[in-house]
Amino acid sequence: MKIGVVFPQTEFGNDPGAIHDYAQSVEALGYTHVLAYDHVLGANPNRPGGLNGPYTYQTSFHEPFLLFSYMAALTRTLEFATGIIILPQRQTILVAKQAAELDVLSGGRLRLGVGLGWNPVEYTGLNESFHNRGRRIEEQVQVMKLLWTSPLVNFKGKYHTLDDAGINPLPVQRPIPIWFGGQSEEQLRRAAYLADGWMPNYTSTTDAEQALATLKHHLQAAGRPPQSFGIEPRLNYRAQNEAGWQVTLKAWQDAGATHLSVNTMGCGFTTPAEHLQALTHFAGLFLKPGSLG
Repeated sequence: MKIGVVFPQTEFGNDPGAIHDYAQSVEALGYTHVLAYDHVLGANPNRPGGLNGPYTYQTSFHEPFLLFSYMAALTRTLEFATGIIILPQRQTILVAKQAAELDVLSGGRLRLGVGLGWNPVEYTGLNESFHNRGRRIEEQVQVMKLLWTSPLVNFKGKYHTLDDAGINPLPVQRPIPIWFGGQSEEQLRRAAYLADGWMPNYTSTTDAEQALATLKHHLQAAGRPPQSFGIEPRLNYRAQNEAGWQVTLKAWQDAGATHLSVNTMGCGFTTPAEHLQALTHFAGLFLKPGSLG
């Protein structure tokens, strides 16, 4: 199981030097990847109609493609995962182009996590429909895979038309791995048929038991062996003690998780150095040979 980190961007600040040190430090500590959340717009919770969600206009979010491009230039082996890009609020072909460029610049170190999002304010601001986002994401994934694997694409769908055109350069990975977020049954079905992996939002395998069973069912229906499909949960640094971390890591590994990200957000840290100190402590325990048994 590969162990990475969640970039704590809501608490990290905007100092490029701190981001530089973070990327190189987590790579040196032995973490395999860094995962970043995505929001383009934050809304005012006091707006007419209110706002349902954990983030507002006061919450900082670095744009993942640009953030990872910067980190890619500073590292050699560290992989990058968007967790998740809200795909239906973006232009599909532009995302395919941006992801391909990042994959080229990083030497094939990108996993593109995608999902539907929860904030209609972003969709309105980006001039996309919030209400058909589930149907559109299926065609979006199809179009991106075509663009990443062929120099010229002819495609006529419900939402996209490509007339003998393509992107250049093509990515190193053809196609770039696509992982899905979300945990509704429909999103799990889409993941099983369209994606290379799933990023669950459950804190334990007990909470995820039904979703894992549903995912396995859909993978079997799609003719895909479960062991060929990736799973990446997150572990909250402050939610448990060291013994609890060991139990959680082993439980996810036994459940088929291929990746896991350590999340230091929401743990009371106020500086980049404190986040790195926590990751250093965790790495000393679990990023050694045999540390997971």
